[in-house]
Amino acid sequence: MMTILKTKLLLVVPVLIALLFIQAKTEFTALELIQKANELRYGETSVGTMKMKVVRPTWSRSVSMKMWTKGTDYSMVIITAPAKEKGQVFMKRKTEMWNWIPSISRMIKLPPSTMSQGWMGSDYTNDDMMNEGSLVTDFHHKILRNETMENLDCYVIESTPKEDGDVIWGKKISWVSKDGFYNLKTESYDEDMYLVKTETASNITQMGGKKLPSHIEIIPADDPGNKTIVDLVDIKFDVDINDSFYSQQNMKRIR
Repeated sequence: MMTILKTKLLLVVPVLIALLFIQAKTEFTALELIQKANELRYGETSVGTMKMKVVRPTWSRSVSMKMWTKGTDYSMVIITAPAKEKGQVFMKRKTEMWNWIPSISRMIKLPPSTMSQGWMGSDYTNDDMMNEGSLVTDFHHKILRNETMENLDCYVIESTPKEDGDVIWGKKISWVSKDGFYNLKTESYDEDMYLVKTETASNITQMGGKKLPSHIEIIPADDPGNKTIVDLVDIKFDVDINDSFYSQQNMKRIR
């Protein structure tokens, strides 16, 4: 009898070890989860069109745009509507950020002091729009807990700035789904750890060959009645974009 039990144990133990090994290999680090969520949203490269609605207690306005992104170093955004801002272009090229205003034929380099300002009068900051990859490269990450959101199991991840990181936030808390790696919610805190705004993502849609959230709402913590809504109209991923596309000369030419 004892011999049979020992034999069964000898058979079961390797299986348990293998299962534990598989489980360990399928667990992701907090950084890997943030990277996967970022890759889902932007890919290696992407070209997309979006509509943004800025909502205030007594008024609202809509802005349409087209965006080209490449990794964490390059992005270009052109405003396509309304007519007043049509043709205005924003570009990030590595550490530099530029704004081309065709109505006055002026090219402006955006200083670091403007990164916390609202982009196009919205609840997005210049940093949010032009520095999408910063969360991946400029922060340390750790998993805090698990929670359910939008009926999906999520990792809740805390991101704090690296000592040499050029960021405007004290920390960020992200909810990334275990299935699909959707970044469903992000809370942004200032350097004093006060909540500044909450961004939520929903309406998971098949687009550009993958499923991703296509509706985003940004709600500031201290401005009741204010919010910004962004809807992704269409997007293509892994488009061939040369680094030379991101130039001041091209800012004046793109349509």
